[in-house]
Amino acid sequence: MMHKKSLISITDYSKDDYLRIMDLAADFEANPNQDLLKGTVIASLFFEPSTRTRLSFESAINRLGGRIVGFTDSSSSSVTKGETLHDTIRMAANYTDLIVMRHPLEGSARYASQIAGVPVINAGDGANQHPTQTLLDLYSIKKTQGKLDDINIFLVGDLKYGRTVHSLLQALSVFKNPIFNFVSPPELSMPIEYKRYLDSKGIKYFEHREFTDIISAADIIYMTRVQKERFTDPMEYEKVKNIYILRNKMLQNTKETMRILHPLPRVNEIHPDVDSNPKAYYFEQARNGIYTRQAIISLILGLIK
Repeated sequence: MMHKKSLISITDYSKDDYLRIMDLAADFEANPNQDLLKGTVIASLFFEPSTRTRLSFESAINRLGGRIVGFTDSSSSSVTKGETLHDTIRMAANYTDLIVMRHPLEGSARYASQIAGVPVINAGDGANQHPTQTLLDLYSIKKTQGKLDDINIFLVGDLKYGRTVHSLLQALSVFKNPIFNFVSPPELSMPIEYKRYLDSKGIKYFEHREFTDIISAADIIYMTRVQKERFTDPMEYEKVKNIYILRNKMLQNTKETMRILHPLPRVNEIHPDVDSNPKAYYFEQARNGIYTRQAIISLILGLIK
């Protein structure tokens, strides 16, 4: 079903696909070092900086015996000489079996998939989508909650530009009875198209400006940083950058099973005193990205049926 199919948006895959990836990720977590990608070359094209996503993909590929070519930012590529995205993608496709790409422009990954001739995995395109992050988020939720149905999730921070929350909202919406709580300042609220999407499916959501004891109802608190690089006005960023800070004392009345997720990097939105709390799961969440991405790559390349 997924064989040779690019992953650009989380909606490219079905609920059954999500569940298949979850099962495979668990298998890879139990046995992460295999030779499934021996003889395979994968392009890693990161037109904007990344730490976790890039290292997670590279670790996943290396642990499966694959080879990686590419660049870690556009300044080390022929883009600096004026090469177009079209030509960069066509050339990379000549040399590789699959392309992993991060780019600041929304829609760039979809464009790349239409011209590449090999599968493309979107590792983030602007404020649009980050589907592999969403799949590792789903895996993290399933591991910690034992389910993906009936999840009450609080999405906190930058809900306007946060591509991770946009993708996660769409993915959780295919499961039973999710409840979404959006916590953001007005300037960074969830875009209207995503709220209309939830309305069309009859899914409950609530909007909040204050980040208080309402989190006692949460199964998952999903923190996000306010992304300085998405702002054109530095004063607007300064006004909202520290608006929500999660501290350990705020977790006293939360559920024992509640877990805190964050796509990382964090700036100030989670105080370091939270790190020692067993409800903090963001570093384990990042590790889950290796196994989830191993599952995705193996399915796309038809190495596992």
